[in-house]
Amino acid sequence: MSFIKKPKIDLPGQLHNEIGLLKRDYEGALSTLCAGCGHDSITAAIVQAFWELSIPPEQVIKLSGIGCSSKTPAYFLSGAHGFNSVHGRMPSVAIGAHSGNRDLVCIGVSGDGDSLSIGFGQFGHAVRRNLNMLYIIENNGVYGLTKGQFSAAADKGSKSKRGDINQWKNIDAVSTAISMGSSFVARSFSGDREQLVTLIKAGIMHPGCAILDVVSPCVTFNNHAGSTKSYTYTRDHYHPASQTDFITPASEIKVSYAEGTSTVVELHDGSKLLLKKASSGYDATDRSRVMRYLEQQRAQGEVVTGLLYINAELPEMHRIYRTSEIPMKDLEFEKLNPGSEALAKLQARMR
Repeated sequence: MSFIKKPKIDLPGQLHNEIGLLKRDYEGALSTLCAGCGHDSITAAIVQAFWELSIPPEQVIKLSGIGCSSKTPAYFLSGAHGFNSVHGRMPSVAIGAHSGNRDLVCIGVSGDGDSLSIGFGQFGHAVRRNLNMLYIIENNGVYGLTKGQFSAAADKGSKSKRGDINQWKNIDAVSTAISMGSSFVARSFSGDREQLVTLIKAGIMHPGCAILDVVSPCVTFNNHAGSTKSYTYTRDHYHPASQTDFITPASEIKVSYAEGTSTVVELHDGSKLLLKKASSGYDATDRSRVMRYLEQQRAQGEVVTGLLYINAELPEMHRIYRTSEIPMKDLEFEKLNPGSEALAKLQARMR
């Protein structure tokens, strides 16, 4: 696979983030995807999110499997560590990489075919282990590299470009992740830049496995009348579950006011926020209600987006396994290899 480097042009008035980097410092090679592909919009949102969070590129590891979606890590964060694995095996590589260096910010980019078909088992184990990573599924409902066959995410009744009707019930990534106990589940649309950047930032900062399913239309094979993953269908059936925002972690600001009333809160940067407490609404922490709501909207053909479910109390993988707080790459040899005597004691406990 060949990559074309982006030319770096100095323009007057370019903004720097908190660590002095330009947005272009978070870019990668020029995209070789089809013009108009939703995946390129996701790439732009990833660049924007990491730049706004001021995360050094060398502090990031980016991983992928196989497919159009899995090419996209080449197009962002050229200064990051990266690994393009085999089809459906990105999660196990991510687990190994993060086990070796828990200090890295981990982002995995996959596709609906890569994660919901051949990699379905690996997807499930990354979720249940609550690996501390942002797991993006670029969902277009087809296998774009092999000429547009239906993927496991294609909705029943959806029509292919050549007129075939999908007869199979789809695997819904968000409902599946919630049912398996995921600690962070969201969905967005590649055409909604504002929401997508916010959810990416929230997923990066979430201490656990953040699943972000992004409807990303394939302009070559799945953007026609009859497709439920097209730009037109998604825009017509777009249903944000809640208004989502992201605030960089800082000391907690607490307020108390009655339902149906408003109050003004001063934020850390001095700006003021007007809050209004609704009498009732979408609760992203109530797992059973979220599942019911998603099924109701799904039956109506609505594409529900936003932060759909979160459980901030669920411990991430390193806490579950009680691993060393010092990354394995920084441990002394004696700690990593305590010798035959320690092995014998371990084996004796298992008899």
